[in-house]
Amino acid sequence: MSRVAKAPRSSEPPPPSEAARLAEALIFCAPTPLAEADLAARLPSGTDVPAVLMEIAHAYAPRGITLARVAGGYAFRTAPDLAPALRGGVPETRKLSRAALETLAIVAYHQPVTRAEIEEIRGVTTSKGSLDLLLECGWVRLRGRRRTPGRPVTYGTTPAFLDHFGLDAVSDLPGLDELKGLGLIEGRLPAGFRVPQPGDAAGADEDPPSPGEAAAD
Repeated sequence: MSRVAKAPRSSEPPPPSEAARLAEALIFCAPTPLAEADLAARLPSGTDVPAVLMEIAHAYAPRGITLARVAGGYAFRTAPDLAPALRGGVPETRKLSRAALETLAIVAYHQPVTRAEIEEIRGVTTSKGSLDLLLECGWVRLRGRRRTPGRPVTYGTTPAFLDHFGLDAVSDLPGLDELKGLGLIEGRLPAGFRVPQPGDAAGADEDPPSPGEAAAD
């Protein structure tokens, strides 16, 4: 009696679902990371969005492009292990000045924060140019105004800041132990020194900016 030959098992992954194909296209075409709610609004009703995202992430895991969660949403990014090869031949971008970097760090960790508070933490006067540069590159935004005499402007970071540094939320910024591990903090620290727990929740003494208000105090 002849036996029916079994077809060899294919090593190819199963074809992507239609929902995954559509989600992939939406994420690819979006100018900024797409949140789950944005995807749910565009995918067929009843779609299990987390499962679809997991399907896409699994499909791209071994490839040169991966699905990353950044700034509260999802976007395609080059695989981290390829970074050294991709840097070759790419013009080096202009680095921020030390003053701008210090200002950015203070805004990120202490937001909402005013210019006077930035200067108090830094111990020196903050030039208008440092904040203007951070506002221009889209990493810092005008959050509102403090409910104190003079109504000073408060500053905070933006989704573009999170996207650029590969963070999902401000709370993902490194703490003291991580900063030490990265070699960014060395030597003996003053007594009571701490790195604040970052967050971007609205302050109890902060009002939102007026429509069209300029980012200057």
